[in-house]
Amino acid sequence: MKSLPIDIAEWLQSLTCGERAVAYLQVDNIDLTLTGAGGHLENYGLGTICLGKPVIEQAYFLEGLLPLTETSYFMPSVEFAGGRAADLHFRLDAGTIWVLLLDVTAERNTTRSIQQKAYEMTLLQEKEAMLNARLEEANAALLASQRELEMSRQELLKTHERLQGELAEAANYVRSLLPAPMSYPFVTEWRFVPSMELGGDAFGYHWVDPGHFAIYLLDVSGHGIGPSLLSVGILHVLQSASLRGVDFRDPAHVLGALNETYQMQNGGGLYFTLWYGVYEPASRKLNYGCAGHPPAVLVETGTPRFQLLSAKGLPIGLVPGVRYSRETVTIPREHCLYLLSDGAFEVERADGTLLTFKDLLEIMTGFAADGAFDLDHLYNHLVTLRGGRTLEDDFSILRFAF
Repeated sequence: MKSLPIDIAEWLQSLTCGERAVAYLQVDNIDLTLTGAGGHLENYGLGTICLGKPVIEQAYFLEGLLPLTETSYFMPSVEFAGGRAADLHFRLDAGTIWVLLLDVTAERNTTRSIQQKAYEMTLLQEKEAMLNARLEEANAALLASQRELEMSRQELLKTHERLQGELAEAANYVRSLLPAPMSYPFVTEWRFVPSMELGGDAFGYHWVDPGHFAIYLLDVSGHGIGPSLLSVGILHVLQSASLRGVDFRDPAHVLGALNETYQMQNGGGLYFTLWYGVYEPASRKLNYGCAGHPPAVLVETGTPRFQLLSAKGLPIGLVPGVRYSRETVTIPREHCLYLLSDGAFEVERADGTLLTFKDLLEIMTGFAADGAFDLDHLYNHLVTLRGGRTLEDDFSILRFAF
């Protein structure tokens, strides 16, 4: 750039900043407060961020990524609510973390479009070859060809219906793996409403041994059969405790072992977030760990008071050798614990604005304070905020009343 004429260099910089919707966040690496921000922040839903406040509370996508353990880091094509995608560049400089956001929505959309067109072309070529072969072999009249085309169309419709039925069966299978509600020794309930596409949410709870009760919720990146199959596989591992040498009573040990087992380069580029806790009824202690997942919410029954249960840790599958932390909290009586996926709060309202995790907390605690917190009521409220349309992502939430 130094060798270019000044006007050309300035033109290139303007072109890059304009087309890439460049934005940046400046974060203190010690207390993680936001010390500076600029660029196209509105492009990523960050137009209302405030300096001097914790950055994680305002830019939730940074949960588990800060503070930096390396001087520089890169996370490609991170999805934002509203359909945007951006490359995240992290750099540590003299105690300050610089987070640079470069919009890659156009590149992502172009890649998807090319893949779709290639797929469509392949189908058309196969169909054309099949029809030409039949025409050459049969040398039939035009009427016979038309009848054969009609038969092919009917077969395609049947195949489509069969595939749709198989997808529905797959969704039902995922639902069949979810645990039944409990009423003793504590009350558990959940709601799971899959999106229009097969998703990657899964959750469960079970007794590890008579004194330890495991609670977990995971979310695999993306949608479709691949993420769904991976979520089912992970669910089986957690339910059967099938990782050799792992103490499933220790959340940090479990998260670390899963991270070494499910690296994204070996799993089709998929990674997942996970909140995993182990409750000890005798002492009312809850040990928990978090791998890039939204924090659990501990709410005092009949009041708006709540506590967020979060722990530092990257999503599972991004980087090998991650050490996860274990946190402990004592659960007071008359409290409820909520686990949820990001589909519960990454909701676009009817007016185009995006619901945030903080907004969801206000809704939940408001319902709890009024004594009318029903999980179906919460889901219907979110659908109403979206203008009566189905939520874009899986809606998963669990409640444990201790």
